[in-house]
Amino acid sequence: MRRWSLRTRLVVSAVALIAVVAAVIGTVTTVALRGSLYDRLDSELGEVADRAANPPMPRRQQQGSGPHLLPGKVGFVLSRPGAIGAEVLSDGRLGQAVVSRVRAEDPRAVGEALSTEQSRALAAVPRDGAAHTVDLPGGLGTYRLRFTEGSGGTFLVGLPAGAVAETVSTLVVVELCVTGAGLVAAALAGTAMIGVALRPLRRVAATATRVSELPLHSGEVALHERVPAAEADPRTEVGQVGAALNRMLDHVHHALDARQRSETRVRRFVADASHELRTPLASIRGYAELTRRGGEETGPDTRHALGRIESEATRMTGLVEDLLLLARLDAGRPLSCRDTDLVPLVVDAVADARAAGPGHRWRLELPEEPAQVSGDGARLHQVLVNLLANARTHTPPGTAVTARVRALDGACAVEVEDDGPGIPEELLPHVFERFARGDASRSRAAGSTGLGLAIVRAVVAAHGGTVDVRSAPGRTVFAVSLPTPRDSQAGHRDVTRV
Repeated sequence: MRRWSLRTRLVVSAVALIAVVAAVIGTVTTVALRGSLYDRLDSELGEVADRAANPPMPRRQQQGSGPHLLPGKVGFVLSRPGAIGAEVLSDGRLGQAVVSRVRAEDPRAVGEALSTEQSRALAAVPRDGAAHTVDLPGGLGTYRLRFTEGSGGTFLVGLPAGAVAETVSTLVVVELCVTGAGLVAAALAGTAMIGVALRPLRRVAATATRVSELPLHSGEVALHERVPAAEADPRTEVGQVGAALNRMLDHVHHALDARQRSETRVRRFVADASHELRTPLASIRGYAELTRRGGEETGPDTRHALGRIESEATRMTGLVEDLLLLARLDAGRPLSCRDTDLVPLVVDAVADARAAGPGHRWRLELPEEPAQVSGDGARLHQVLVNLLANARTHTPPGTAVTARVRALDGACAVEVEDDGPGIPEELLPHVFERFARGDASRSRAAGSTGLGLAIVRAVVAAHGGTVDVRSAPGRTVFAVSLPTPRDSQAGHRDVTRV
């Protein structure tokens, strides 16, 4: 039942309760009616027994009644069709038992002797003066039998109880039919009524569903969804849930708004600081280079210090440029999008990577047709450069790095695969975070800023694409998927070594 809906559980519970109540009422009614009918039958049986045991006058056979009239002392049964009578003999044995009949050719009651098997069933009735129910063989059916003793002797009398059993059976059938129809009607009416009663709860759930579908993880969030006031009445149970949900949404809205203001201030500070640092860094690099190349005689320590100043200024300039780019992407500044072929971008990026890392083996797998995407060519080239630089700086010389372009259904995929040592499992979920650092096997030996993969994810997301990574020892794949302006079918050229 845990997997059933609330409405189903309520309907089933209500129908089950009604079924229990109906069963109790039906059982009590049946038992009461059966007892009443048997009490009436026993009363009639007592009257017959009294007349048999204490006759008001000697019984004799009516003259001219014919041989079919019930003879002897048990002629009392003639007054009740279907009645059974038998006299107990002086030695205690049961005499000939007869049953009263009414024949079509003679409307008067006549007696019919019972068979030996039926007589044995009568003889087995306890002689305690109480009424007993016995099923007689030979098609006679159920009888209420009783031994009675009086001035006329001891007799066994019985009346048919089939009518009582038939009446009780009819009542049980009627109760079952009425109960079944009532349960079906209760289930239908309960489903409709409970559906109406749960409608406010469904509205509350619909509001929570719409909130759950909002992108709350980043950016400015317009959290205006609220439970309607009609379903937020604190005097009802559903209203209490709706009111609590509205209060929670208010708190979440204020928290998200505060987070957005804080992020906006941080992004503005990073953008402003990065922009302002570009000029002094350029000046430091220029003066250091000018001093180092000047005609004045300087010592080796001074020249080394100036070279280090120039190198660190260059590195810091790259860091500032990366931070400025990320700040602009976070601010949602639009990119210059046009139809761009990824194939020449990949070729150029691999050529640059080969020049920077001649110790690696570089490979290309390109489609035979252009891989057109809608995007900013310069930024996409930067994505490829960062991915190739990541593979070059984090793998030892001799590693094979493959740049692959594939046409997918409505998208183009660019993959950079290497057979290096792989990314540590604990670092894998964080490789696209800013300033992420690996262990010594994938350390930033070339002085990277730690923002390369973060820029990759930001640029790809700005183009409406996705990027993921799969890594194991001996195989690491960075896969970028970008939407295409049209579907394309492309084969693959043979692997080309650059």
